Amino acid sequence: MKAFSDLRLFFRAARCTSLSEAARSLDLTPASASAAIQRLEDEIGVPLFVRSTRSLRLTPQGEQFLSTCEPALDTIVSAVEELEVGQNALSGTVNLAMPSDLGRNVVLGWIAEFQRLNPGVHVKVHISDHLVGMYRDQVDVALRYGACPDSSLIALPLASSNRRVLCAAPSYIEKHGAPLTPGALVEHNCLCFMLGDRMHNRWSFRRGEEQLSIDVSGRFQSNDGDAVRRLALAGEGVVYKSEIDVIADLNTGALVRLCPDWETEESPLFMMCADRRILRPLVRGLWTHLLQHFQKLSTSCPRIDGR
Repeated sequence: MKAFSDLRLFFRAARCTSLSEAARSLDLTPASASAAIQRLEDEIGVPLFVRSTRSLRLTPQGEQFLSTCEPALDTIVSAVEELEVGQNALSGTVNLAMPSDLGRNVVLGWIAEFQRLNPGVHVKVHISDHLVGMYRDQVDVALRYGACPDSSLIALPLASSNRRVLCAAPSYIEKHGAPLTPGALVEHNCLCFMLGDRMHNRWSFRRGEEQLSIDVSGRFQSNDGDAVRRLALAGEGVVYKSEIDVIADLNTGALVRLCPDWETEESPLFMMCADRRILRPLVRGLWTHLLQHFQKLSTSCPRIDGR
């Protein structure tokens, strides 16, 4: 279906405003992508893009073609997906971004299992606590904590009831004692996480009608959540981590929950994508697979679930 492939490239290039980025997202070489656009323009008989070495923009005819044909392409994509589902075939490539601690210590094994079940699936994993741009960084879907500020993104829930947990290693507690209330955190070495230029050093708690937001400090900060967790396991300080990231450590006793009578911040986990058309059978199959594992994880912590 060369014509279908050419149309997919056209729509992706129109959204990315970069032919090279559109080519990479579809696993094409720049030369083959350029040839495909030229082939489409020759068939239609009008130029669709104004191209230069640094930019790409639609011509008036291209804008008209985009708005007219986009619904038709959606229908074709849906028809192809129905055939794929009917054949129970999951194949293709998905570009997935996820946070460092969650990716390395929780999700990677589940992805490997998904690929064993579906040998035709290729996964390109981007593990970083840097907040990726869906189009800029060539990512199809991303696992993200917290409510998404961009309402244009599609959010599929994975662990809606997840919260942060205040914890420390037994060796730290033995040496420094355990804070009995959140207010006592000002007397402790708190290991803080940075996201970009923002330091997450205001930790919030609630008990009944009482609410506290504590500005904590410590001798160690990192933009890598896995590094923060490893320092906590080594007994170097107190952390305020996603419960998913530390549930195994809490269950083994490597970390101990602190101030358990105080409710902590919500930190729901979602699978995000920029466009509903990205939710092809492969992506939905991966989401279902991960959701099942997070639901199993909820048996060891009732607050972690996929609803």
